[in-house]
Amino acid sequence: MPAYQDLNQQFIGGKWSVGTSTKTIPNLNPYHQTTIFEMQGASVVDVDSAYSTAQKAFDEQLIQSTSLRQYIIKNLEQVIQQRREEIIQWLIDESGSTRLKANIEVDAALGIIQEAAQFPEQMTTTQLESKDPKVRSVVLRKPLGVIAVISPWNFPFHLSMRSVVTAIACGNSVVLKPSSDTPVTGGTILGKLFEEADLPAGVLNVVAGASREIGDYFVEHATPKMISFTGSTEVGQHVGQLAVAGEHLKRVALELGGNAPLVILDDADIDLAVELTVMGRFLHQGQICMSTNRVIVDQSIYAAYLEKLLASVSQLVVGDPNKNDTLIGPIINAEQVKKHQHIIQKAQAQGAELVYAGGVTGNLVAPHVFVNVAADSEIVQNESFGPILPILKAADTAHALQLANDTRYGLSAAVCTTNVERGAEFAAQFDVGMTHINGITVADHANAPFGGEKNSGLGRFNGRWIFEEFTRTHWLTLPA
Repeated sequence: MPAYQDLNQQFIGGKWSVGTSTKTIPNLNPYHQTTIFEMQGASVVDVDSAYSTAQKAFDEQLIQSTSLRQYIIKNLEQVIQQRREEIIQWLIDESGSTRLKANIEVDAALGIIQEAAQFPEQMTTTQLESKDPKVRSVVLRKPLGVIAVISPWNFPFHLSMRSVVTAIACGNSVVLKPSSDTPVTGGTILGKLFEEADLPAGVLNVVAGASREIGDYFVEHATPKMISFTGSTEVGQHVGQLAVAGEHLKRVALELGGNAPLVILDDADIDLAVELTVMGRFLHQGQICMSTNRVIVDQSIYAAYLEKLLASVSQLVVGDPNKNDTLIGPIINAEQVKKHQHIIQKAQAQGAELVYAGGVTGNLVAPHVFVNVAADSEIVQNESFGPILPILKAADTAHALQLANDTRYGLSAAVCTTNVERGAEFAAQFDVGMTHINGITVADHANAPFGGEKNSGLGRFNGRWIFEEFTRTHWLTLPA
């Protein structure tokens, strides 16, 4: 099976073409810091063309057949299984994913596809009880129309697929804008996969371009009925304002930043607590919205936990993401590396004690562990999105809960305890969308609601929750 070609082009109306922007997008390998290719970016002209094509595909009802959508989704799953190693290699080369993380990501995308396979048959008509015997009352479940998807660079394949396959399964057409850091794994490779799965031309369109050139225009455009955005809180707030306060009111689904706490209670298994910390913080270099951004440890076991944690961190392999034993690969780009260096320097300036300094080499940022951090310090209050870990000491359970909830974010959290019932009672008091007892803060099940509270977003993804987001109801009455 030959590898995909033309992945550096735009995908509009079932055709591959060079973007019409005067600006190019350099696609860089984060580990080797070499250029994979230069891509001619999409302009607003390409955005117009993509939306026009998607609207035409929806109006012509190219995928309104339930059986056709089921056929496409089944094909898509098979194509991904056949192309799995090709996708994994692209994730390693383009996004800096380790082999472990790349495999996790592809499996997550396949889970979403399997869940979406149920949606075509759920686009049904529901009979309601009518108080008037002469009137029938029904609710129609209908697709929205054209859905705009903006995806990030950290889990580009999964987080693009999560919205794209769901939208199509519900009978919508899609225009996808991937991150400029991952135009292939978040964008054009999906175009190739759906094309190979026999999706009718025009139902999915991919435009990769600089956000400063097409970003606002992409959101404010009159065509899309919904904006599905995954990314930082700051950008997500801007997207939400444009979508809701603009001339063309749109639905929004915003999956934004996090500041996930791992709370280690006084009865915790310390070895398990260390394991949860290491995987929850350092998987994919901490570049995950659910990543453990801070650990809160009961003072009675603090010293024992810290000793074992530092011993474990010192054994982590940092380096080439293509090697099987590497847990921590490169940060996505040099700009993010500078951001992490600033966070480390600012934390020290604010009085935090750096007890493990792994160093920085190129785009490799090794673990950095801080103790004696103030609860109101920037390193605790803000999402670092990197392998930087502050550890806080809690006086007791009540103090631990106070520290955990003291943030403007509310995406994910975890609790470590040997008493599961106690853990469940404690977890229910978190002001977050997702909590895991004796599990890492990073978890995503295709049939479970994914989303957060406060500044971590609006709406829910996955399962019947994303089905509700990507469809609309239409109440209809008619003579009995």
